[in-house]
Amino acid sequence: MLFAQCCMFNAFAQKPPEYKAPGWANGVVWYQIFPERFRDGDSTNQPTAQRAQGPAGWRPSVWTADWYQQEEWAKNGATDFYTYVNNRRYGGDLQGVIDKLDYLKDLGIGAIYFNPVFDAQSLHKYDASYYHHIDRNFGPDPKADEALFATEDHGNPATWRWSSADSLFLHLIKEAHRRNIKVVIDGVWNHTGTEFWAFQDLVQNGAQSKYKDWYVVKSFDDAQTANKNEFDYEGWWGFKSLPVFKEERETLMPPVRDHIFSVTRRWMDPNGDGNPEDGIDGWRLDVAEEVGKEWWKEWHALVRQINPQAITVAEIWTEKAAEFIAGDLFTSVMNYRFAYAAKDFLIDGSIDTKEFIRRLQQIEMDYPTGAAHALQNLMDSHDAPRLASLIVNPGREYDRRGHPRDSFLVRKPTAAERNVQKLVATFQFTWAGAPMIYYGTEAGMWGADDPDDRKPMVWADMQFEQETHHPFGAARPADDNNFDPQLFRFYQKLAQLRNSEPALQRGSAQFVWDDAAKGLVLFTRELNGEKIWVVINRSSRAQQLDASRWMGNKSVQELVSGKKQRTAKLVIAPMAALVLK
Repeated sequence: MLFAQCCMFNAFAQKPPEYKAPGWANGVVWYQIFPERFRDGDSTNQPTAQRAQGPAGWRPSVWTADWYQQEEWAKNGATDFYTYVNNRRYGGDLQGVIDKLDYLKDLGIGAIYFNPVFDAQSLHKYDASYYHHIDRNFGPDPKADEALFATEDHGNPATWRWSSADSLFLHLIKEAHRRNIKVVIDGVWNHTGTEFWAFQDLVQNGAQSKYKDWYVVKSFDDAQTANKNEFDYEGWWGFKSLPVFKEERETLMPPVRDHIFSVTRRWMDPNGDGNPEDGIDGWRLDVAEEVGKEWWKEWHALVRQINPQAITVAEIWTEKAAEFIAGDLFTSVMNYRFAYAAKDFLIDGSIDTKEFIRRLQQIEMDYPTGAAHALQNLMDSHDAPRLASLIVNPGREYDRRGHPRDSFLVRKPTAAERNVQKLVATFQFTWAGAPMIYYGTEAGMWGADDPDDRKPMVWADMQFEQETHHPFGAARPADDNNFDPQLFRFYQKLAQLRNSEPALQRGSAQFVWDDAAKGLVLFTRELNGEKIWVVINRSSRAQQLDASRWMGNKSVQELVSGKKQRTAKLVIAPMAALVLK
């Protein structure tokens, strides 16, 4: 159909290229890092009160403190815990990531997805000040970097230099690649922050700014009147802190296009020598469906010209994602539809085995052949409650919609709830796609939706305070909030299985049998004659299954525990799974 539409406009138009994911992306184990909260590796580069826009007395927060206990500087004038929580800064930086690359390698990670690393005021960095520089506080010399910014003509790439943070990021890429870990960063081509250099020129010069066509401006100040409060513009979803780029004919304006193209080249081929090995391995694109497809086609052509093995991942939460995965568009998507299905069946029990299977089959049908292996199968992220807390709070909307914040249980999961997490993780690592761990999920972290899903990472070499406070002052148990080595080893085992079994990485995925009444599902992963069987028991009681009718009457090994079972007498514990070979 795409070809027919093209030919209506141009008889000589070529068919869009066939879909093909880079080989490394098929079944790779991802790890998502929220840089400000991952690891503070450099105590000399801490954010300032001015940068954090904090109130009087502001200072960086203590990494190991009880999350819901307000700092002294936040108590004055705060109506509740959430008044100033986004003004907190913990000092996570690039050196902290470099220091923990061996931890990620030991865990079994093959690719890192970074939330935005570009210079920005906020803790989340989706409000960029510069696309061509790494955040000043992520590097070793914030003051020198700020001085360097002032020497550049930001609209002229020929004047761009490498800041200390930029150089450290390039070193991080080199160290990650040395460990065979890919690096993917967040690109936000829909909007910037108000501190963005082009928007600042627009604020200062109004209709005379040479950047006046970059943004969706509703009105300028009238130079003929004394009224200087008429300047208005579109903010992303109404947020004026995030001014939106202007589009025409489903693409960004030419000067914005040229700037982003220069930024893309800078991070994908830093040396500019045509060898992309020293650059990033791809992009995750924020609010992808809110930017026109013609823009994405133009941009993807550049990305694949620079590095044909690069991956692009779209952030789209709905079925509309299928429209954006194609040979001339995105490689992959943050597969929230996978998360919805897994949550509804394995956690909430709100759907039965039949609906669970239908949804997963529909996902594969909606994408081009081969795309299923590259889909980024996540369960939690910086935009949703952590997996452990989804389990503690079953039956709620995935991203808090329709539920008041004060009804959320903020406690640590029980042992039984941790078993549910292990069941979900086992499915995540054995189903088709590329499983993604949100930082700390493997270490036992829990938390409600944004901002509580962005706590500082718990580390084995740190001692954390117990969580005893509640955001609304309610009573709660005192919860130990330290690194969970047992859970870490479980995720490590799953990642090792994924990395050592080609059938789990690239094999076909077929449902063989299910029993809705018993909550049992059986599926296979198969590649080149090698077959792995996975049995899920979603019920609260142990189940027996005679699988010899499919697998033959033989002894099989359960790959997670290492134990052997007879196919004729499989016993599956409550809320558990078996991975058999």
